[in-house]
Amino acid sequence: MESGGASPFPESRVPTPSDGANTNKRAKICVYCGSSAGNKPEYAEAARALARAMAAQNIALVYGGGTVGLMGEVAKTLVSLSGPDSVHGIIPEALVRYERDPTYTSKQLNGATGSHLAVPEESVFGRTTIVKDMHTRKRMMAREVIEGGPGSGFIALSGGYGTLEELFETATWNQLGIHSKGICVLNVNGFYDGIFSWINKSVEDGFIHGENKRILVEAKSPDEAIAALRDYKLSDAVFKLSWNED
Repeated sequence: MESGGASPFPESRVPTPSDGANTNKRAKICVYCGSSAGNKPEYAEAARALARAMAAQNIALVYGGGTVGLMGEVAKTLVSLSGPDSVHGIIPEALVRYERDPTYTSKQLNGATGSHLAVPEESVFGRTTIVKDMHTRKRMMAREVIEGGPGSGFIALSGGYGTLEELFETATWNQLGIHSKGICVLNVNGFYDGIFSWINKSVEDGFIHGENKRILVEAKSPDEAIAALRDYKLSDAVFKLSWNED
């Protein structure tokens, strides 16, 4: 996964819930997770359980577009319960061959090159958009969440470098006041215990403001994670910057 460079978020600060925006729209959750299933069955089951909880509350999924690993589990489970319109996968062209099951046969035209790229069946994995690079992917994913209804936000399941990069970039932009959506870590098997220990140590040693330790909230179950996004309270210590002017 790339890091740095242009912000994946819209250029201006988005409205907060108090602005009365998006109240009639469907909630959307962006799920960050591994393109591997891990070597313990609890991780894949957590992905499926999250999809079931989202279906029960009519929440749509935005994710990285892979059909393998935890990515594939959460997407295909939600489609099976709520239909193809409930899932939008966004994937850079370069990752298609690495984060996709190669057996599907549907094709999508790449407008930039005129070539046709294989995409998963919409009836199984939902709608897919192929983009040119990582920043475009992250910008589109974030924009859908920001423009979603109440309860929209970001959830991290277990994953590797890419999952952590996305999680911390999203948290950083929350701290900078670029967005006000909730960010929740679904901590399965204590997978993220080390991250929360690091946050506490960073607060203790003066690198993170004490109030900002709650930018990332922890949940132990999918229902708890969804509730955490719905009830999310922005930290009083985040920057109140004007991104319209900078």
